[in-house]
Amino acid sequence: MPKIPYTFQDPARLELALTHASLGESENNERMEFLGDAVLDLIVADELFRWHAKLPEGDLTEFKAWVVSRQTLAQAARLMRLEDSVRVGAGMKHRALPRSVLANLYEAILAAVYLDGGFDAAREFALNTLKVPLERVRRNEPEPNPKQILQQYCQKVAGKPPIYHVVNQRGRAHARAFLISAEVAGEKYPSAWGRTRKEAERWAAHEALLKLEAEDVA
Repeated sequence: MPKIPYTFQDPARLELALTHASLGESENNERMEFLGDAVLDLIVADELFRWHAKLPEGDLTEFKAWVVSRQTLAQAARLMRLEDSVRVGAGMKHRALPRSVLANLYEAILAAVYLDGGFDAAREFALNTLKVPLERVRRNEPEPNPKQILQQYCQKVAGKPPIYHVVNQRGRAHARAFLISAEVAGEKYPSAWGRTRKEAERWAAHEALLKLEAEDVA
């Protein structure tokens, strides 16, 4: 059973949030993912705005991007053991769910809480399940930005910054995703998806750093 810090008045909302599109049913959690994404953005933006009265917009955006990133949300989903209860199609059973699916699942659950208990319930749920990353940004201590680390590496080793290439993009304006790869000194590294170009570039930089680190160790 999932460890969700909320008791639903209408359990059907939770069941729908746990129904992945791969199951092929007429109703699934995709619309709830869309709503949960918007609700989470507002909750996190509101917290950051109140916590950091003097930070410029760019820094607030960077903090928010980290808190709502696929990696952070996927980790929160794992801690709630959502993977044990999600209903997926045969092709996704008996294997670990991708980080993107887990992150979307978190957003769907948040939407279900919002629909069931209102904004205050959704806010309490988000503050509870994202307590660690939110506390880090409250103290102005987010994880190191992989783009900044890669930039410093490139300037030191190659004498010029990395280049980011848009490999693919999909979705409509309100739900677009980008696939981006980083190029360092003429070599392209594994690409990564993000819900914005900035997020995709962060994960592309992360992928490049992982491979560069492996090359240094080899």
